[in-house]
Amino acid sequence: MLPVRASGAVIVVLLAMGAGCVRGPAVAGGHARAAAPPLTNPPAPAASTPAPAPLPPPAVVPPRPELPLGGREIFPLHRLVGFCGTPGAPALGKLADNLPARAKAIQTYAEKYSQNRKVLPLFELIAVVVQGAPGPDGKWRHRVADSVVDEYLRSAREAKALLLLNIQPGQSDFLTEVKHFEKYLREPDVGVALDPEWAMKAKQKPGVFYGQASGTTINEVAVYLSGLVKDGDLPEKVLVFHQVNAYVLKDEAVLEAHPGIVLIKSVDGLGPKGAKINTYKFLVKTMPKSVHAGFKLFFDEDLTNGGTLMTPKEVMALLPEPEYVMYE
Repeated sequence: MLPVRASGAVIVVLLAMGAGCVRGPAVAGGHARAAAPPLTNPPAPAASTPAPAPLPPPAVVPPRPELPLGGREIFPLHRLVGFCGTPGAPALGKLADNLPARAKAIQTYAEKYSQNRKVLPLFELIAVVVQGAPGPDGKWRHRVADSVVDEYLRSAREAKALLLLNIQPGQSDFLTEVKHFEKYLREPDVGVALDPEWAMKAKQKPGVFYGQASGTTINEVAVYLSGLVKDGDLPEKVLVFHQVNAYVLKDEAVLEAHPGIVLIKSVDGLGPKGAKINTYKFLVKTMPKSVHAGFKLFFDEDLTNGGTLMTPKEVMALLPEPEYVMYE
């Protein structure tokens, strides 16, 4: 222990313990000063409030498919006007070659029908063509290659037009032939046209007999197309059936409305104006309310026996007013 030294009223005691040193209480003037508390670990700083997690980006909802001129409904906004044809067969219509030039011609005709509606152009490609011979599978029909459909669809889109795939089934059946083109029918701008005149029964040769279809058959095709519309959230899809006379369509009364399907009856009467108008008046009498009226003109056949091609004004004077007009 170290010696203790007193000085006046102040006594300082120093103690040495090992290598450390402790300062004891000091007394001055009779007052004691409290010793400082031993040091402890300083308190941890208060934790800061964490930044909120960033919100996920809003989900990107793709736009719903639309028709070539916008929107998702065909009628009553639009009137459909177009040409039909197939490559290598100019007798079946002008839409056989030089599609850009045909698109311009369609537009010229379409402008004459624009009166109270927006005209939506049509390319009607005969995609299944009836044949005069059975062919390898005995079906009396020929399907165009996918490359042909691709070309017509590309040109139709450049013209902001709908593409219709016209089916002449021969001794096949409509639903089988329509399903063959399913990948195209899943597109928002591709529809179907059925030609009952060329739906042949067994042992019937096309061109010798008239073919025939039923309202039940057309309903089956409409149900199938309606399913594609639902699956793909597609805009309304056009389904036309052509009718040249009363025989080629039986049981028309069973035709029904189907979700997403616009059903059109195209009256295809040949010949001079008077005969065509009479055919139209006769065939529209049996048309169900769910079916829209259409009319077909022929650049060659309508000129026989001194006839003239009906003008757009004459076509628009028909009752009911045609909502679909096709030129062959």
